[in-house]
Amino acid sequence: MDSQRRIWLIAAGAAGCVGGAGAALPFAESLGPSAKARAEGGPIEVDISALRPAEKMTVLWRGQPIWFLRRTPAMLASLEHTDALVADPMSKNQDVPTPTWAQNRWRSIRPEYLVVVGICTHLGCSPVDRFRPGPQPSLPANWDGGFLCPCHGSEFDLAARVFKNMPAPANLPVPPYRFIGEHKILLGEAQA
Repeated sequence: MDSQRRIWLIAAGAAGCVGGAGAALPFAESLGPSAKARAEGGPIEVDISALRPAEKMTVLWRGQPIWFLRRTPAMLASLEHTDALVADPMSKNQDVPTPTWAQNRWRSIRPEYLVVVGICTHLGCSPVDRFRPGPQPSLPANWDGGFLCPCHGSEFDLAARVFKNMPAPANLPVPPYRFIGEHKILLGEAQA
C-alpha cells in the first residue's frame, strides 16, 4: 500500500471518529436529567421566620411534602413521656435511615424545629396534625399530641416517631437540611 493512500485512510478514520463522537455527545447528554429536574432536586432555602410556636408549614421538595413544625416547650416536654411508647425512640432503624445529627429525642438539629418528610412509612399516605393533647376520636385517651395517618391508623408523636404496634414500620424520614441563619434553612444539604 502506498504512503499517500495510508495517510488518506488514517485521515478518513480520524474524521469518522470525531464525527461519531460529535453525534453521540448530544445523545449522551439527553440521557441526564433536564435543567428543570436538576433545579427541583437541588437544595432550596426555606424561611421559617413567620412560623409561630405550635404552627406547621409545608414545602414541596423533590415532589414530597416537607413539614416544618415549631414546637412549644410543652410539646418538647411530651417527648420525654412518649419515649417509652414509640418503637424507635433514638431513630436507629436502618430501613429508613436518620442522619446521625437527628438521632436524638427531638429528631432535629434545634429542638424547637422539627423538619420531616410528611409521608407515612407504611403505604405512603400523608398523616394529619393532631397537636391538641387529650382524648380524641381514633386516638388514645392519653394522647400527648402528634400526627395520625388516617389511612391505616399509624400514630406518630411530636418528633414524628411511630408508636409501637402500628402499621407504619418506621419513623417519618428526616431530610438533609442545615441552618444557614437564625430563621433560614437550606433544605437538601446535610448538617456537617
